[in-house]
Amino acid sequence: MRTALWYQRCDRVSGVVLGASLVFAPWAFGGTPPWAIWTLNGAGYLLGLLLGVKLIIRGITGFQPVRWDTRNSDDARSARWDRAWVCSMAALTVLILLYCGVAAWNARAEYDPDLGVFHYRDYIRWLPHSYDASRSWQMFATAVALACYFWAARDWLLGKTMADRRDLHRDGAADRPGLLLPQRFRILLGLLSINGALLATEAVAQRLSGTDKLLWLVRPRLNAIPEAQLGPFNYRSNGAQYLNLVWPVTLGLWWRLHRMRSLRSAAPDRRPARWKRRAHHLLLPAAGWMAATSVFSLSRGGAVVALGSMLALIGVFWTAWRERRAWVRLSFLAFLALFGALGLWLGGEQLGKRFEEFDLGLVQRETMYQTARQIASDYPWYGTGPGTLGPVFQLYRKGTEEYWPAQLHNDWLEIRVTWGRIGMALLLLAFGLAAGRVFLPGGVPTSWRLPWVFWIALGGCLLHARWDFPLQVYSLQHLTMVYCAALACLSHRRWAI
Repeated sequence: MRTALWYQRCDRVSGVVLGASLVFAPWAFGGTPPWAIWTLNGAGYLLGLLLGVKLIIRGITGFQPVRWDTRNSDDARSARWDRAWVCSMAALTVLILLYCGVAAWNARAEYDPDLGVFHYRDYIRWLPHSYDASRSWQMFATAVALACYFWAARDWLLGKTMADRRDLHRDGAADRPGLLLPQRFRILLGLLSINGALLATEAVAQRLSGTDKLLWLVRPRLNAIPEAQLGPFNYRSNGAQYLNLVWPVTLGLWWRLHRMRSLRSAAPDRRPARWKRRAHHLLLPAAGWMAATSVFSLSRGGAVVALGSMLALIGVFWTAWRERRAWVRLSFLAFLALFGALGLWLGGEQLGKRFEEFDLGLVQRETMYQTARQIASDYPWYGTGPGTLGPVFQLYRKGTEEYWPAQLHNDWLEIRVTWGRIGMALLLLAFGLAAGRVFLPGGVPTSWRLPWVFWIALGGCLLHARWDFPLQVYSLQHLTMVYCAALACLSHRRWAI
């Protein structure tokens, strides 16, 4: 009993820290100031420590909590697949951290930003190396924290609560487990949905007020004009990218809750109160409001991704209602069209002007891309070192008039420049392994639509990363890791209709 009590305490604290960090990250100006980065890193290290304590309790005492990945003796095949996946993902995590750490330790140079010069030193050529040790060490510290977020979030989400066990034995959920959404998924996604809706509301209010201060508190050093900002994000595209990550998952949460409530309402002896049956419908306007705010942000990429995600989700949910009447499908289509039109009404005229200037902005970015491609060709395998784009880019500029970017506005190319082919291959392999876990047996059985909403949200972010830098912003990195952890818990087994 004492062992179980301490384990449950660690588990509860993990859930609180994870939820608090998800709420904190976007409001801390997107997680971009140094104090916000170190606060989020500290939360990640704490989650890693709590996970280590839980694993020690399970390993030494033999205590086995009730979890979604718990196997019985007849389910050896699922256990083997799950063990193989965990070992592969753990090995990739270690390799990525080792790659980044070795590059920082084996640095070719240290950059002095005050003097603008490199101080070169001896290094081992055949090992990963960096051209700025301090920046690579900062990247390593963040990478460790993000790895802790991933594994801690996955471990917490796999915990089976008393409410989950009750739901499995009523309303036929045991026979159709794909209809059940675990309580911890509901808590996590609900928290993200509420936070995202509040963020969108604050962003619109801040824009309409005309202030150039983020959250009416701080005037940023860059983009100190209202039209360039979105809520606490000093760059409107980052704010739009964050909302585009949240609102498709909010829509998926509404769908799952709607299906669950429909089953319970069919049983008169278990029918909940009317307000409880309809409370989940509040998620619909929340999702629509976030999508409309992404269009209103005046971010061209954010608007395109928001509208593209709407079309993709229409395709997913159109097939979901194949047994329903046509008016249900058309109502859902009209709902998404309404909020898309709302976003265009709020900012469509200014957004149209920005698209007219698209060629001018693209020319400047293509100039940066050409310079970056030259760097990538000179350092093809190990790159210049994680986090070193800024210092190295100045060496390749054709003149002082060429723009010197802190971010490349192309995350795919920036990762190839700084991490090299080997590092980028490790990152892509880890992402694919996490996102593709649903095709293996074991884990939380789910409907096929829930993984699709995660894939659409992440796919939109990766598409936007071709012309911007969402993967360089901590709040977006953090949310991406949590989404990957959620996908790593789900399974295709017994997918429900």
